[in-house]
Amino acid sequence: MTTRRKVLTGVGAAGAATLAAPAVVRAQETIKWRLQTYSGAPLGAHVIKPQIEAFNKAANGEMEIELFYADQLVPTDELFRAMQNGTIDAVQSDDATMASPVDINVFGGYFPFSTRYSLDLPVLFDRYGLNEIWAEAYGEVDNVTWLSAGAWDPCHIFTKEPIRSLADMNGKKVFGVPTAGRFLSRYGLIPVTVPWEDVEVSIQTGDLDGVAWCGFTEAYEVGWADVCNYALLNNVTGAWCGSYFANTESWNKVPPHLQELFKITIDQSHYYRQVWYWGGEADLRVNGKKMELTTIPAEEWDTVVKDAESFWEELGSESPRAAKVVQIFKDYKAVMEKVGVPYRYS
Repeated sequence: MTTRRKVLTGVGAAGAATLAAPAVVRAQETIKWRLQTYSGAPLGAHVIKPQIEAFNKAANGEMEIELFYADQLVPTDELFRAMQNGTIDAVQSDDATMASPVDINVFGGYFPFSTRYSLDLPVLFDRYGLNEIWAEAYGEVDNVTWLSAGAWDPCHIFTKEPIRSLADMNGKKVFGVPTAGRFLSRYGLIPVTVPWEDVEVSIQTGDLDGVAWCGFTEAYEVGWADVCNYALLNNVTGAWCGSYFANTESWNKVPPHLQELFKITIDQSHYYRQVWYWGGEADLRVNGKKMELTTIPAEEWDTVVKDAESFWEELGSESPRAAKVVQIFKDYKAVMEKVGVPYRYS
């Protein structure tokens, strides 16, 4: 009996030790993703590459994301469908540029005068309900998961010939994002779509007169400031609205801890861009020497700001959900106007 007890005690101890050993949860094989961004490589080096590198390092071999830049796998306007059918696993873009089949896609990119500063955008998503609206809209689309929205730079117009009045916009062909282009066409500006990599050459050849796509930081970073002579200080909105999306089947195959890691690095990317753009815009407006700064007089530009009100109503009438978004913009604008400094100076 004594011998038997010793044997059983030994087995029990060994069993307890086995049960106490920590479990290691790890993907059996490295998960491979392909992600394409709307941006070309020079810009992508800032707006997404640091995030993907950080994720791949932290994933420690469990998952690896291969990054592709604008038009490398599919044209930008086919990004949504390519992600939906699994040709690519994830996308960084705005809703309008990649033609998302949702009723709120017009609010992606640059929605005229919806924001004054880049911090306005994450506040609208996190505190005013846009997160829930975006999740709801994409929840109605098969096999696509919306993950997060963030702010980019303000929208300025950079051209070969100066713009000093609304009349100067008439007939100028510019590369730009869809919704802002739709609004600015009221003043004779002609939005033209070309592959991102062809923009600089198209300006040099005269096929484009400029760009209405970005702020000063991007214009200098990607080379457009080298082929444009003038920068219009009147901006159409304070921040570009871009998002991260994933193919739902691909997303569901990712373990929860890697899903969380990916979302954490998305937030890291949002923060990086806030600082990079905010500092870059100010520095280049003061110290940049490549373009002459021009302005449209305030009394004339005020009519553009006023025109945006009817544009908001026009797009808000397209669906009940679009109307909710417009109402949120109105509510936020009212708060900002009432609160004053430092949220609004004028």
